[in-house]
Amino acid sequence: MERYLAPVYGWARRWSRIGTVGTLLLLALIRAFTSEISLSIQLIIALIALLCGIPHGAIDHLIAIPSTPRIRFLGYIIIYIAIALLAGWCIASWNLIGFQLVLLMSALHFGFGDASYINEERDAQGVERNPFWVETLYALPAGFLPVMLPLTDHRTLKALNRIHPTLDHWAGSHTQIIRMSVLLLALIAIIVLAITARLSLAVDLLLLALLSIFAPPLIAFATYFGFWHALRHTARLVPKLAKADALANVGRWRTAIWAAIIPGLYAIGGTLVVAAILMVKNPGKFSSSLLWSTLVIIWSLTVPHMMTTAGFDWRALGRKSSQ
Repeated sequence: MERYLAPVYGWARRWSRIGTVGTLLLLALIRAFTSEISLSIQLIIALIALLCGIPHGAIDHLIAIPSTPRIRFLGYIIIYIAIALLAGWCIASWNLIGFQLVLLMSALHFGFGDASYINEERDAQGVERNPFWVETLYALPAGFLPVMLPLTDHRTLKALNRIHPTLDHWAGSHTQIIRMSVLLLALIAIIVLAITARLSLAVDLLLLALLSIFAPPLIAFATYFGFWHALRHTARLVPKLAKADALANVGRWRTAIWAAIIPGLYAIGGTLVVAAILMVKNPGKFSSSLLWSTLVIIWSLTVPHMMTTAGFDWRALGRKSSQ
């Protein structure tokens, strides 16, 4: 990977951390004026963050396969949409098990995707990639902290019940086991990474742990999705898009980042429209909550998105640099 991409990856790392710290500071400021953050405020912040994260996965068709031959390109889009629709129907029909499966898949996708981003950043810096044991040690807590920890928080019950009544006891009697396992895994990873002088990785996990522990669960996950995962994935899109890559190559890396964001902006409007239709047409299955409908769409799109990015992640987690 070329050195001119280093500022792009540096931007993603810097602003993902700023977004996380900024959210924690905002919550602290709100709590200075009120003892409890209302659920309505939580839902608004969460919805904004979720919408900000949508564009990063909306251009899979532009990076997964060449636009020619046309029939192959169209075939990919059709299959992608079909998988998303099937996943959405399954989640909407079997709310609880669909929710549980999405959580597990998302945790693995997020964690190893972030580990892949770090390796690609190291490629751009001309630094040797992390050993596989370091990637795995980082990836597991990096994915499970922002997904599982907020959802085993005692504040989750009321929020999930408002989103959809079948989700409030998603972990059954294993809530504390899941919570303590993730916390223990994160603690071990932070200590080992710090001892082995991988302080940047340890700082990442510490920030994710603080966000997951102290932020209300909806805000914790939405902040991670929109301001951490999406930003870092966007950096990975730049070298995969010809226009964005060319802009970065001549030093216009900020414009290059926007060139990777703008093509996916349509998905925000589309998500809101589809969510509103689902809410009106089938309130019994999709709930009367706009946030639940939005989450169903995001989760259903996550399934083909994970399949698309799996190849990129696998190559980035390999020992051979792309330089």
